[in-house]
Amino acid sequence: FVGEDGPTHQPVEHLAVLRAIPNLLVIRPADGLETAAAWGLAIERRDGPTLIALARQATPELARPATFHPSDLRRGGYVVRDSAERDAITLIATGSEVGVAVDAAERLGTSGVVARVVSMPAPQLFLEQDAMWQAKVLPAGGRRVSLEAGVTSYWRRFVGDAGLSLGIDRFGESAPAPAIAAHFGFTGEAVAKRVLDWARR
Repeated sequence: FVGEDGPTHQPVEHLAVLRAIPNLLVIRPADGLETAAAWGLAIERRDGPTLIALARQATPELARPATFHPSDLRRGGYVVRDSAERDAITLIATGSEVGVAVDAAERLGTSGVVARVVSMPAPQLFLEQDAMWQAKVLPAGGRRVSLEAGVTSYWRRFVGDAGLSLGIDRFGESAPAPAIAAHFGFTGEAVAKRVLDWARR
């Protein structure tokens, strides 16, 4: 969402490419608290470089559940909005898309579809966590949707073959950021509609 810099300046592939660099930890925070945790991790890390990818636009501060603990931020992915429903859909998002995922989950709820939201600022770190933590964040057998303003191929390992990956698999557009978000479907309303259509197939 860099705005009016031309379609080839929209870095849709950068995050996936950076995450593929050996020993480079890529963190994409969703709000101020995640950004502070990212800085702490970067300062303390001694076995390689850390890259923090921040959004240019303003992002909302996330409301976290009562079960949240600050140490969760250091595990690469954690639950922002939970549900005990066995058939709940899990929306996995990073950076500025986490707020969009929360908005979409609320909209899905009004349509009778229960949705959880997972913020995954550092998927590389999440993959290093123990099986118990991974299963808590991404329960086995649950339906999953990923949401990131970039190429979708990276997220297949998290959503599975039957999951849905929402992203951008082409060059971007030159326009003000809100217009780009609406054009590519990165609004709560648009994401909720796409998830609802997919869930009802």
